[in-house]
Amino acid sequence: MPYDPSAFPPFAVTVDLVVLTVRRHALCALVVRRGEAPFQGRWALPGGFVRADEDLAQAAARELAEETGLRVHDPAVPAQDNGAHLEQLATYGDPERDPRMRVVSVAHLALAPDLPAPRAGGDASNARWAPVEEVLQQGGHGRDGEPVAPLAFDHARILADGVERARSKIEYSSLATAFCPPEFTVGELRRVYEAVWGVALDPRNFHRKVTGTPGFLVPTGGTTTRQGGRPAQLFRAGGATLLNPPMLRPEV
Repeated sequence: MPYDPSAFPPFAVTVDLVVLTVRRHALCALVVRRGEAPFQGRWALPGGFVRADEDLAQAAARELAEETGLRVHDPAVPAQDNGAHLEQLATYGDPERDPRMRVVSVAHLALAPDLPAPRAGGDASNARWAPVEEVLQQGGHGRDGEPVAPLAFDHARILADGVERARSKIEYSSLATAFCPPEFTVGELRRVYEAVWGVALDPRNFHRKVTGTPGFLVPTGGTTTRQGGRPAQLFRAGGATLLNPPMLRPEV
């Protein structure tokens, strides 16, 4: 029997983006306010439909630029000062996840330091960085005292999965350095771990662990006083991708 495409129901493919950064010592996610139906006026993750002539990574990069003005770089591209870590997160295909039609979403996780203030565009009417604990606190209240409405679609689940991916991966990989500038101090790296994990870490034990893990950090030979106090040694990310021993997350 010849293949008949019309024998199968059509469906669309989208990309949704979990973009995380550390701002004011808190793990924050990029959210956009939807300017169109469905869920008009609700906060959502940036993303959109995949075009017929692009692959998933191209669609993720395009949507991020269109809706927010931010750009990310695939890990295969040589590192740049304004580069970001980008990886595929998971696929979401509940038949009821989008009221318009059957839509399968391939979510991506992006991490970067000092990301600029987002700019709304495309079908987004506003964009902002929001603390992940605030966004995921359905039925609660934000820092400004206003009620927190759940994210549109199934984006709360996608965001929670992205946050957990980041929290688990910084245990056994060097991913935490993706939140740091090209040169950073051990104290700045520790604050990344504290923000992502949501716990306070002992500075001396943390310093001993990260500087004693082979290939994790490389001294640059420079120092900085940007944190105040005595000059602190500067490091850059080493060549290790997996940490041995791992940085185990404290139990809370």
